[in-house]
Amino acid sequence: MNATRSTPMPVAARVLATATALPACAVAGWLLAGLPLLLGGVFRPLPAFLLGLPVIAFLLWRSRPTVPETGWWGTAGVLAVAAGYAVFNGLMRGEQIVVRRDPATYAQYATWIAEHGSLPIPFQQAAFGGADPALVFGSPGFYESGGVVVPQFMPGPPMLLAAGRWLGGVDGLLLVPPILGALAILAFAGVVARLAGPRWAPPAALTLAVSLPIMYTGRSPFSELPALILLFGALSLLLDRRLGTAGLVFGLAIVVRIDGLRDVLPVLAFAGVLIALRAKGGVSFLAGLLAGTGLGLGSAWLLSKPYLTHLGASIRPLALIAAAVVVLTLIGTVAARRGVRLPRPAWLPAAGAVAVVLVMAGFALRPALQTVTRIPTNPDDALNSAFIRVTQIANGLAPEPYRLYYEDSLHWVFWYIGAPAVVLATLAAAVLTLRLLRGDGQSPDLPEQGPLRGLAGAWLLPLAMIGWTTVTTLWLPSITPDHPWASRRLVPLVVPGLILLGTWGLAWVYARHPRRWVAAAGSLLLVVPGAVTSIGTAFTPVERGEVAAVRGLCTAIGKNATVLIAERVTADRFTQVVRGMCGVPTARVRTNSTDFPPSTDVRRLAEKIKAAGRQPILLGARESDISLYGTPVHVVKLRDLQDERSLTTPPDGAWRLAIDVWLVKYS
Repeated sequence: MNATRSTPMPVAARVLATATALPACAVAGWLLAGLPLLLGGVFRPLPAFLLGLPVIAFLLWRSRPTVPETGWWGTAGVLAVAAGYAVFNGLMRGEQIVVRRDPATYAQYATWIAEHGSLPIPFQQAAFGGADPALVFGSPGFYESGGVVVPQFMPGPPMLLAAGRWLGGVDGLLLVPPILGALAILAFAGVVARLAGPRWAPPAALTLAVSLPIMYTGRSPFSELPALILLFGALSLLLDRRLGTAGLVFGLAIVVRIDGLRDVLPVLAFAGVLIALRAKGGVSFLAGLLAGTGLGLGSAWLLSKPYLTHLGASIRPLALIAAAVVVLTLIGTVAARRGVRLPRPAWLPAAGAVAVVLVMAGFALRPALQTVTRIPTNPDDALNSAFIRVTQIANGLAPEPYRLYYEDSLHWVFWYIGAPAVVLATLAAAVLTLRLLRGDGQSPDLPEQGPLRGLAGAWLLPLAMIGWTTVTTLWLPSITPDHPWASRRLVPLVVPGLILLGTWGLAWVYARHPRRWVAAAGSLLLVVPGAVTSIGTAFTPVERGEVAAVRGLCTAIGKNATVLIAERVTADRFTQVVRGMCGVPTARVRTNSTDFPPSTDVRRLAEKIKAAGRQPILLGARESDISLYGTPVHVVKLRDLQDERSLTTPPDGAWRLAIDVWLVKYS
């Protein structure tokens, strides 16, 4: 007799499965191919694409994605949401390339590696007539370290942005965030389809797409969307039983975001559970996780060491927690392999479910019980307090510069996805916790997936990751609390995780009351609140005109120039912009107690540049900053909009932005 063949997956389900697995394979494959090239100083278009495309194809082939059977409407709905997101946010994208906050830092980092293929960034001291103590080569986001400039942040996002730069110049780079947002929606929808069912994937995808944090981070370069793609893509791979690949993709989240180390701690414990239970693929899952994590930590050490030093106060506790998780996982694994079993009291499942509700209630009541403050103990804290004071005044609030507003963190979530989604998510988390602690596995009325069939079901790791990251993020967001800026902290796991749980909660309710109006009303309760919040900023593009302004500045500077920036604000904003995008050596002239350097230093440095055979160019924010050295020309006069900085209400507009640069050709 012929061997029994498995029933082929319907075309609609196969398309949905492949489309939702592709984002993680694409991002992971590009990072796996590009990181060795960057470390070797040969991150160039030809080798990157020649290596990256086959690696992506191999990962997709290895993933062999599956989803439960679905009709074309579910597949088409998910694809339409993702495509609509990409088009809309592509049209509304910003042009944050002048360094004021993280997006421009990522853009400039990407520009440098796209143009040069290597790190770190050299000082180019010969163009200044040699070394001089009055020269400062570092700037915000770009550390001066050991005679070179080292970019802040992890290399993953700039490597992704560099692909856009190669394919479409600066405009191509700025189109990468909307594309990453669309891929994030697909990756998220894949997990929804696998855990809640394909019919619920379109409304869940739409709920995510219209939430302000996802829209915001999809219009400018950020690290959070690539992290979302990898984390949720890895969950899909795990649910498809591709354990080795899933572990690798989980670990690679650290390549795009150092906070990924916190997000994957539950994954390490889960690997220990698999090995303890002798689950098929447990060893390969752990090996993949360790390989991806090793690449992330290695890239951080080799390419971002000053950044790690800067984050030492937060990295050290995280490292201790990670070490404790490793030790406990090893102990638990060994004990389980030897047959040790912890007692499971009859009251434990109910207590776990109640604890979930109490934790969320505690976060909801936190503003009435606590006001989070921080007394500055270092220059960064002092700058943050000064920023908060200025922002409070602009918001019409009483100046309280030591406030952090972290007690409002769950209310931020209410703003962005609505109270109904949070309530449904809490209900779902309580029900799932009850079932997991009872050992029920997956409910028979919803699709069962995953490697722990019959033990704790497919929800064990997703619930652990969402719960761990949601609690730790809401307790300590660790970000300047103005919005929409602070909303980015919710992007990788909190917002999509709660929407996933809320969708499962809706599916759970519908399974008990299978009425069309239940599905329709529940979907509206998920989608509408977030859309109402987002509408205030959705149609207001910000940070426009910066590309044209920088192009004009580069033209005015010329090619045989060496640039000295003689005023602090312009130096902070433009040192790396001019160095990277105009392609000329650039430095700030050191200042003491004021924002302006001594004129004797400026003149001495300018004469040294002339002696080296180059044209000295001086930049400042105002005509008076550089009028001592020649006739200033107003080369940048940008008037546009920037993100609102709201502390106590959801953002619903934009603030004015003014950027001026004056130039002198020193003679």
